[in-house]
Amino acid sequence: MLLLHSSAADSRMWDPQWPALTARFRAIRPDLRGYGGTPWAADRPYSDAGDVLALLDGLGVRRVAVVGASHGGRVALEVASARPGLVSRLVLLAAPCGLPATPELEAFAAEEMRLVEAGDLAGAAELNARTWLGPDATARTRAFLAEMQHRAYTLQLAADPEPEQLEGEIDLDRITVPALVVCGAHDLGYFRDSARHLAARLPRATLVELDWAGHLPSLERPEETTKLITGFLSD
Repeated sequence: MLLLHSSAADSRMWDPQWPALTARFRAIRPDLRGYGGTPWAADRPYSDAGDVLALLDGLGVRRVAVVGASHGGRVALEVASARPGLVSRLVLLAAPCGLPATPELEAFAAEEMRLVEAGDLAGAAELNARTWLGPDATARTRAFLAEMQHRAYTLQLAADPEPEQLEGEIDLDRITVPALVVCGAHDLGYFRDSARHLAARLPRATLVELDWAGHLPSLERPEETTKLITGFLSD
């Protein structure tokens, strides 16, 4: 199992689920460049999907179930598009898939950028916690997400020179493995639309809409989300 984190977090977002998942699976959870323990640095253009593929090849992994949250879900789709034979199953938690941005999403991005450019990293991190966590998230979880996001800002602003990051291609016609597509009723409409689009396009997709969830259900209700993931991967 490969766990790919949201761009509002890092690999620590899987901490609440890690003991249960590693009891059943050989699990891998990297920090993408510019998150957690990985600096944002590169001596040539790179992509997150390319990094993930290089990691899996280096570990000798020939078949893997990929679980991706938000941006990590997009990377999962890029990996599955590039190497369909590598991925056995997909779990996509609020994954974007290239649909045009909505005004609501653009407004969030503009406010985040305003705060970052003003040097208010704490305010930008709090904005992310408010936006991406649903009503079931505890105060401790909100602080945890804000801390991970703040760490990402710090790493990325420290990059000198700033790396050139490439976006991988998503080709849904190449993805034929079973996929669990999850969205939350309290998430932005963009991600609910993305989930429904993926469920309609992927031939072996199962759509689950969680009435209690925001954008990051694995942090909001870890035990319930773990059961959802393990149940799907154990079928």
